[in-house]
Parts: sequence; C-alpha cells; structure tokens
Amino acid sequence: MSKPVSVTSPLDLTKPPAIEGFTPLPKLHEEGFADKFIRKTKENPFVPIGMLGTAGALTYGLIAFKHGKTRQSQMLMRARIFAQGFTVAAILVGVLATAMKRKEK
Repeated sequence: MSKPVSVTSPLDLTKPPAIEGFTPLPKLHEEGFADKFIRKTKENPFVPIGMLGTAGALTYGLIAFKHGKTRQSQMLMRARIFAQGFTVAAILVGVLATAMKRKEK
C-alpha cells in the first residue's frame, strides 16, 4: 500500500498575496450618503447652487402659471433654462478639473 500524499496549497485565500516590494493600501471606510454629499459639495459648490436655482425657478414659475401670471411664468421658465445651463457647465468644469488633477499626480 502506498502512503497518502498530502497536498498543501501555497495559495492562502484568507490573506492577501505576499508580493515583494508591494504593500497594499489600507481598506477605506465606507462613505455614507451625507459624507459623500458634503465632500462633493466642497469639491464643486456650483452644482448644488445651480440645482437649487433650477428648482426654485421651476417652482415659482409653476406657481405664477397657476395664478395666471403668464408673463412672470414665462420669465421664470427662461430663468430655469439659464440655471440648468449653469448647472451643466458647472458639472463639466468639475469633471475637467478632476481629470486635470489626476493627470498631475
């Protein structure tokens, strides 16, 4: 009878692999909604400002339309479009700034 051969695997899946000259980064903590919102607002504060302007112009425009103030409603709808354009421009500037910042590193 032959002796049973014990097979030991050099790969231990419970630990990260040991690679010479490489140290893994520590695991980052999970970021909640409020933390992420605050961080993103600090990175690009013009996006929330534009969003609030868009929502405000839309709300007041709809209220003016309901009350029959068509001229004021029309002006507020134009202001809403301007605020939307401002928001889109702020998003694009933020994306470009982030892309440039990553290239510098």
